[in-house]
Amino acid sequence: MSTIETNDTERRDFLYIATGAVGAVGAALTAWPFIDQMNPDAAVLALSSIEVDLSPLEEGQSITVKWRGNPVIIRYRTAKEIEEAKAVAIETLPDQQARNANVKEGDQATDINRVVDGKEQYLVMLGVCTHLGCVPIGDAGEYNGWFCPCHGSHYDTAGRIRKGPAPENLPVPPTEYLSDTKIRIG
Repeated sequence: MSTIETNDTERRDFLYIATGAVGAVGAALTAWPFIDQMNPDAAVLALSSIEVDLSPLEEGQSITVKWRGNPVIIRYRTAKEIEEAKAVAIETLPDQQARNANVKEGDQATDINRVVDGKEQYLVMLGVCTHLGCVPIGDAGEYNGWFCPCHGSHYDTAGRIRKGPAPENLPVPPTEYLSDTKIRIG
């Protein structure tokens, strides 16, 4: 093989590789707007977490805030409510899992696993009945917690299902304490 044929072959290989690389970059640049449009918009990202000031809450009061389009109940529990929740035997609960995004999946539904350790007075949970998505009423029901009048589900002072058709405890969203009286949900 002559030197001219070798140079032509090397040149042709280079042109194939260069053309392929330019084509790949062009395809990536063309596809990027389609891929990028699948990201959540600013309104969704803004709702991904909220900060809540707990200082206006007094013992025995609840507030409801909106997070990701769902009501979140924040209750400043009384000492009596905390003691009642701690006294419940786990084996008597219909749902024995904590359903708390802040603890390991499958942890038992003890009162301490339903709240943040050291902040037992504050219970933060989604206010959506786990039966059919109704919004339970606070300070009601047989266990002085929450009651869903639509189908008769009763939750205790830790948000655990105690009676009725609801299959699970009210879920606890990801919660982080920023200070003693300020939390971030989400």
